[in-house]
Amino acid sequence: MDNLRSWTLFILLIHRVTCFFKGYMMKKGHKRKNWTERWFLLKPSLISYYVSEDLTEKKGDILLDGNCCVESLPDKEGKKCLFYVKCSDKSFEISASDKKKKQEWIQAIQTCITLLKVGRPAPHHEARQKRRELRQKQQAEQEELELRMRELQMANENKQRELEAMRKKLEEAAANAADEERRRLQTQNELQDLYRLEMEKEKMVRQQMEEQVAQKSNELEQYLQRVRELENMYHSLEEALEEERQARQDEETVRKLQARLLEEEVSKRAELEEIHLYQQQTISQTQAEKQELERERLAKESALESAMQQLHQLEADRQGALEQYQEVMKKLSDAANNTKSWKDKVAQHEGLIRLIQPGPKYPQKITNWGPAAFTDAELNLREKDWQEKKNRPATPQ
Repeated sequence: MDNLRSWTLFILLIHRVTCFFKGYMMKKGHKRKNWTERWFLLKPSLISYYVSEDLTEKKGDILLDGNCCVESLPDKEGKKCLFYVKCSDKSFEISASDKKKKQEWIQAIQTCITLLKVGRPAPHHEARQKRRELRQKQQAEQEELELRMRELQMANENKQRELEAMRKKLEEAAANAADEERRRLQTQNELQDLYRLEMEKEKMVRQQMEEQVAQKSNELEQYLQRVRELENMYHSLEEALEEERQARQDEETVRKLQARLLEEEVSKRAELEEIHLYQQQTISQTQAEKQELERERLAKESALESAMQQLHQLEADRQGALEQYQEVMKKLSDAANNTKSWKDKVAQHEGLIRLIQPGPKYPQKITNWGPAAFTDAELNLREKDWQEKKNRPATPQ
């Protein structure tokens, strides 16, 4: 019962020490004698120290047993809160962050050492156990070594057999390759002869094809040249027809202008006739009205003079229109001659282009004021209207 209680207390103390004592402290090196910060972790039988608290890179262990001791050291080399752990093989100098941490670590390590002293077995039992474990380990290593030797020997024999089989296969492959090479050379020579004959035939065929292509190219070039000539003729003919159409439009414009001038001239002549008739009637009136009529006559004469000036201006405009009409007629004649020459050229090219003929033109009439494009009916109507205005008696004012 007492043993059970002591073992329970021992386990609780170990658990408490393991859970609460870990953290960063400075440790002095054994070789370089420099101080390095390490993460220390206290376990029941050892103190492990790492580079950082993630425990990925372990730097070493401080093995604890009943013969170890821990003591405080005075401050030195600029380090404070020093203590050292002395083991059977070496000693470790450690610097805590403050005095409280130093005291806690010393007590915890001393507790682990005390517990190890209490629960330590007899020295001869421990040595016997170690020798037994060493013999078992050596025996296991010997058996493993023999097993590996047998495996290597079997693997070597298998490799020898495989190499022998591979050598035979290589010899057979070399013989087959030599036969295949002879057959390949023979086939290659036959193919070269056949290829030479095919190349000669292809060369002859290519020459014939080149001759045919050259002939076809010449024919195509001649055909394209003819098409280009026809296109040029067609464009020239279109230009000539456009010039003729423009000349006809100019002729129509001049004709309309001349008709308008003629109408204005007829109206002015009618006004002059009326004024003249009125003057004749006014002269035959009484002598008493002569002076008043004279004044009116003078006014009428001035109006007549103005009308005569307008008439002369109209005559000048008509003359200019006549000159324009003559120029248009000349352009029309040149366009007609050009069209006729292109007709002859097109007729010589197998009739590939159909000519666009201009419409019929009515014969021109010549009046007493100059040439104009009037029909017979229009002239008769104008002559009849002028005669009626001339024969109409003047109305007295």
